[in-house]
Amino acid sequence: MSASRQGRGCKLTKVYILIFVCFATKAVHVELTGDLTSNNYLSALRRFISRRGKPKHIYSDNGTSFVGAYNEIGRFIKDNCNSLSENLAQENINFHFIPPQAPHFGGLWEAGVKSIKYHLRRILGNCNLTYEELNTVLVQIEGVLNSRPLTPLSTDPDDLLPLTPGHFLIGRPITSLPSQNYEEVPSSRLSRYQRIQQLRQHFWRRWSKEYLSELQQRSKWRSNADTLGTGDLVVLKEDNLPPLKWRLGRITAFHPGADGINRVADIRTATGIVRRPFCKICPLPNNKEG
Repeated sequence: MSASRQGRGCKLTKVYILIFVCFATKAVHVELTGDLTSNNYLSALRRFISRRGKPKHIYSDNGTSFVGAYNEIGRFIKDNCNSLSENLAQENINFHFIPPQAPHFGGLWEAGVKSIKYHLRRILGNCNLTYEELNTVLVQIEGVLNSRPLTPLSTDPDDLLPLTPGHFLIGRPITSLPSQNYEEVPSSRLSRYQRIQQLRQHFWRRWSKEYLSELQQRSKWRSNADTLGTGDLVVLKEDNLPPLKWRLGRITAFHPGADGINRVADIRTATGIVRRPFCKICPLPNNKEG
């Protein structure tokens, strides 16, 4: 819900979130829209294209706003095909729709919707924000999702930087301005700006823990599975890290137990070597490739 203004007597209106997910880089783009009409979807699509560039293909479900936008663009191309150059006609966006009643065909964007919607509903609760404030929260959540480490950036054992969706968007990792920790402060003592930062911090705390847990393969440690190797780039599970801050390091040594099974490793980080159990180590996907 979005409020028309701050203070008492404000009018609450329902708003919607439009999520774009890049199939190649897994980058996420979030747009706030007022309703589900085709015109509003086209406006959000134009904002997306103006900032990210025009895509060649767009995949979506069979929502009426998506199908309506496709029909409207198709009518424009048909009515103006004589005045448009051949090159422009060839650069038209190709819309692809999954089969009706088959949301599992869109698993990639459904995962992006879940990442945002699941935690956003829990951190907002009954909080009523203005359109600008809600848009600020969503853009900051977009930055959080695009800061997640995907794979090692290089095979250099001295390189502690991971490849993130932010590298494909701005050429470097996405960072944020430093901010005081407001997680434990009652919302009644915070200003509107501080409340927005508190929402971002709550989202980061919930989502980052979930993402790190997904990187780990949970199994009974009865044998060496060789999932980790010396020199692998890993993410460390650390408490009280600020938003968009990931602690990474490379494994330097293992410490087997009395049964010969490795359960502890030494990791070289930017601040020195630390020793952590495997339950606090999250290997990045495709760590063995290259």
